[in-house]
Amino acid sequence: ASGLTVVSADRARRAVLLEGTVAAMAEAFDTPLMRVEYQGQEFRAPSGDLRIPASLQPVVHGVFGLDTRPVAQPRFVIAHPDAVVGSFAVPDLAGLYGFPPAFNGLGQTIAIIELGGGFTTEDLDVYFSGLGLATPSVTPMPVDGSGNAPGDPADLEVMLDIEVVGSIAPAANILVYFAPNSEQGFVDAVSSAVTSSARPSAVSVSWGQAEKLYSASFLSSMDSVLQDAVALGVTVCVAAGDRGSSDGVGDGDQHADFPASSPHALACGGTILDSDDGTRIDSELVWNDDSGATGGGVSDVFPLPGWQFDAGVPPTVNASGFAGRGLPDVAADASPYTGYRIRADGSDQIAGGTSAVAPLWAGLIALMSQYLGPDGTGFLNLVLYGDTSAQQTCNDIVSGDNGSYSAGPGWDPCTGWGSPNGDRLLQVLGTWAVAQ
Repeated sequence: ASGLTVVSADRARRAVLLEGTVAAMAEAFDTPLMRVEYQGQEFRAPSGDLRIPASLQPVVHGVFGLDTRPVAQPRFVIAHPDAVVGSFAVPDLAGLYGFPPAFNGLGQTIAIIELGGGFTTEDLDVYFSGLGLATPSVTPMPVDGSGNAPGDPADLEVMLDIEVVGSIAPAANILVYFAPNSEQGFVDAVSSAVTSSARPSAVSVSWGQAEKLYSASFLSSMDSVLQDAVALGVTVCVAAGDRGSSDGVGDGDQHADFPASSPHALACGGTILDSDDGTRIDSELVWNDDSGATGGGVSDVFPLPGWQFDAGVPPTVNASGFAGRGLPDVAADASPYTGYRIRADGSDQIAGGTSAVAPLWAGLIALMSQYLGPDGTGFLNLVLYGDTSAQQTCNDIVSGDNGSYSAGPGWDPCTGWGSPNGDRLLQVLGTWAVAQ
């Protein structure tokens, strides 16, 4: 009736794609569209709130594609070589965390979400041959007209994600979903990955920003997609942010990073790890140094989920005192000063950030899913928060802070339950699978 055309309808993703002129879109959603400048580039954006017919309001979570401005930032940090005190090849880090060497991800699929950048086969070949591994199967998956486009600053994020996942689960099938950095692109990429016929064991997301900076419809729609993932038995591992408890907002309040703050995501925080001889962990504390700090805290949007009731999540330190979802759930090494050796754009580099932690956990989940068989791990949070024995699957981090929150015994708003202990997780998941 508004002069729009239905291009496609995807029942699995619960998404309808509409096409029409700018004038028709503006009339249909009752707001003019305009050109805006953002971060030195020109984008399209509505000039007011979108409106839809009353008959559609109960079923429509959000309308995306009219606003093309960027909505997320990658969560990696590069250290100056002179500042690095130690670095790890990813397989060595996996060894320190007790990842089971008998598994390699065979038969598993891992999806990675990227909102820019790209990879080159040449860099991947050099990187993996240096580890004595064959280059894994990496397939670009275009979304909304985007694709593998190396030559962008986001290349480092893309290479970090692929190289971490591929080093841990080299026999897995790696699907990299490339989408525009917009609300539409972000939602479409995650929903495409979650509902893929390839049935990923895990999805890795290393992009986000503070909850406060997103629209309510985007928060609701993305959380709905992540809820689909839980229903399908897929754990979506999301970086918790690299700017401490404020998430870099600077308004005096503390902010959780989204989509990590969704109660349907595995939020991944960061630590500083020290190992003198590379065979055992000598110390590990909350990542907070002059390169950045792990995100974490309490959501201002999502209430405390039932599976976190007994975890000791405090109310937010903000004036509202909201009893929200606590994050992160887990952590791993994230400081670039004790970072990951990677290769991007033809050079070897050392990277950190919670961007490295999300693919690390995604790789571990793939190994566990290989062990467990067709049903995989399911939504890992239900296991981690399920009972006392499950909580021993992590190395408890009890020292350090990320600004307004401090670490302590058990779960905390800096590192969650802690960094992975693969041997214990394997035992607990085996027992849990039998019990189910």
